[in-house]
Amino acid sequence: MDIDNELKKAEVLIEALPYIQKFNRKIIVVKYGGSAMADENLKLNVIKDVVLLKLVGFKPIIVHGGGKEISKWVSKVGMETKFVNGLRVTDSATMEVAEMVLNKVNKELVKNVESLGVKACGISGKDGNMLKVTKKLSNGEDIGFVGNISEVDTSIIETLLEKDFLPVICPIGVDDEYNTYNINADDAACAIAQAVKAEKLAFLTDVEGVYKDPKDKSTLISELTLDEARELITGGNIGGGMLPKLNNCIEAIENGVKRVHILDGRILHCLLLEIFTNKGIGTAILDNEGERFYDGN
Repeated sequence: MDIDNELKKAEVLIEALPYIQKFNRKIIVVKYGGSAMADENLKLNVIKDVVLLKLVGFKPIIVHGGGKEISKWVSKVGMETKFVNGLRVTDSATMEVAEMVLNKVNKELVKNVESLGVKACGISGKDGNMLKVTKKLSNGEDIGFVGNISEVDTSIIETLLEKDFLPVICPIGVDDEYNTYNINADDAACAIAQAVKAEKLAFLTDVEGVYKDPKDKSTLISELTLDEARELITGGNIGGGMLPKLNNCIEAIENGVKRVHILDGRILHCLLLEIFTNKGIGTAILDNEGERFYDGN
């Protein structure tokens, strides 16, 4: 037996202990999408991370996207994709394909969780009238059946958590006339995290986190307060896909989520490294008075 190697394993467990104690029975919402969902090996390892979180006492909820898979199937069935201001127009036929694909992805994730011995239940925002939406416009232009969340009914989520299920949610909602709408998965995760008063919201993305200078990879920020996050945005350092994500993070913190994490889902076990180690590997956003965990930025 290599005793030094075994001692290192023990040290990892001891380092994780205070975090396990602190977050026992707390809700964590994991927004899952991007490259981590496209790669089968990464996909299984993300699910292993979430299952481990559940088995050590967290109450995880997965909210997943499926944009790349939807695009693939839209092309496969010979439909033409239209864009307005860079956003895909979701007409009724596209919505039908999107719902089919998202439900397919949903049940695959449920299967992966169940295969690791944890009970999971896959639902959409239509179940239990969970996600009510209004039509989303892009600079005043109609982009079809794309919704902004106006209300979250947490009844079905709370029931599943009480019965020890891991909820797996796909971002589909309904309006007042019960028309079906596609919802941006980041927006859905943010709204759900706020509604269930989650301790943590974790975005698995295709970037390492937030940088002081996006061109300098050495400027990754381990922790950001609300004020610091706002300063980065107003300073013009944040652009592209990170801007709406960081705005979602700010909104979540303002509405009661204790801590939001932006992680690179392409890194194996990124969730465990961020949550259970003193340094972390992504960026955590917290309230101005929030407790800092890491050993510095």
